[in-house]
Amino acid sequence: LEKLYQKFKDQNFLVLGFPCNQFGQQEPGSDKEIQEFCSLKFNVTFPLFKKINVNGKDAHPLYVYLKGQAKGFLGTETIKWNFTKFLVDKNGNVVDRFASKETPENLEKIIQKIL
Repeated sequence: LEKLYQKFKDQNFLVLGFPCNQFGQQEPGSDKEIQEFCSLKFNVTFPLFKKINVNGKDAHPLYVYLKGQAKGFLGTETIKWNFTKFLVDKNGNVVDRFASKETPENLEKIIQKIL
């Protein structure tokens, strides 16, 4: 994701990271610890926000919106695993949703089309 951000950031492209601990307890740290880990381990420079829930009754309103606009496999809204990605255009329209197994590199052509 950092590579995509670096490649397209000068064309008004943003990557926004929302840590979530709902998937195998992969994000148990504080917001500061997560930021430091991502920065040191992966050289992340794109914005990372506070840790949120993406599923359940406490799901953040942003994810309620995203999931409602772009359903997952078999029309489900639930996010199955970390690193589910949503591509949103400059007007806030959800272009598509990509499962965690979809690599960021595979999104490059789609990103170029909407820029």
